[in-house]
Amino acid sequence: MNLDDKKSFEKLDKHGVAESIELLPNQIRQVLSDSRLIKIPKEYSKVTQVVVSGMGGSTLGAYITRSAFGGQIKAPISILSGYKLPAHIDKNTLFVLSSYSGNTEEPLSTYKKAKKRKAKIIAITADMPKNKLKNLMLKNDIPGYIFKPKLNPSGQPRMGIGYIIFGLSTMLAKVGLFKINVKKIENIIADLEIGSRKLRPNIKSNLNKAKKIALEMHNKTPILVGAEHLTGNLHALRNQINENAKLFASYLELPDLNHYSMEGLANPASNKKTLHFLFFDSKLYHKRTQKRSELTKQVIEKNNIKISSYGLTGKTKQHQAFELLQIGSWTSYYLGILYGVDPVKIPWVDWFKEQLK
Repeated sequence: MNLDDKKSFEKLDKHGVAESIELLPNQIRQVLSDSRLIKIPKEYSKVTQVVVSGMGGSTLGAYITRSAFGGQIKAPISILSGYKLPAHIDKNTLFVLSSYSGNTEEPLSTYKKAKKRKAKIIAITADMPKNKLKNLMLKNDIPGYIFKPKLNPSGQPRMGIGYIIFGLSTMLAKVGLFKINVKKIENIIADLEIGSRKLRPNIKSNLNKAKKIALEMHNKTPILVGAEHLTGNLHALRNQINENAKLFASYLELPDLNHYSMEGLANPASNKKTLHFLFFDSKLYHKRTQKRSELTKQVIEKNNIKISSYGLTGKTKQHQAFELLQIGSWTSYYLGILYGVDPVKIPWVDWFKEQLK
């Protein structure tokens, strides 16, 4: 597939994935507009921890919120992907049910258990037909955010991530765990709108950074590397590459990877041909982390494995997180085009869910 031939996109992207990526800043703007409608009980302000119960694309926003805004949020955030509740969930827990479709069985199964523990329960979901979580919220008067996903034509949770990030962030702000600086968010929206013009399909590969990264990753197994405020983005991008490109990818975090993963580069010998490390660099990382990143690249190169680097330019940690979200989403999309697949379809996930029934 030719990334500079519009016919490639017309042939494969028939469900508006590119449009959803381009609408990311508008998704954020919609949440800001809706924020006045989100009401949280005053007694929720006494919580001491946050637990987000969700799966897959419905938790990508939680991962990014936790890392990008973690330095400002006054309570620890943990993400529960499963059926069982850990013992630390109690009456002082803000328990967030997160399901884009509203029909994800794992978070739905945790509701009664969290209620029995007297946790402070809130929820976030899309306003769609046959939405079990929405019905549960209305029936049991669960506070939260039911958003209209009008700016995600693809219908896929991983492409409506702007709703989840700022929907969750707004609810945390309403609880009193941190403050949203609207002016800074508007600056992020403006930067995303400018950035989108340089990454769209009509921009040629020699000028389009997302296309360049996709071409480098093509026919390779991507290993994403980052740190600190960008770790949530690594998780989200891994998910998007898996689903949009049907390509296996993984990620490693600095400085943790320096204590184990470098010794795994030698074997199997095919690593030299199949792996490609993609580093996301930031001058906002701790100085020791920046040093570690450069040394880690040397170790990988000494093992004859290829690497690429992308330097984030945003002036704040939050700017960089959304900069990476944008270019990462486009990169995963272009990888899907290169592999000749429909970026919206997830046949194995759909098959698996059907078998579980």
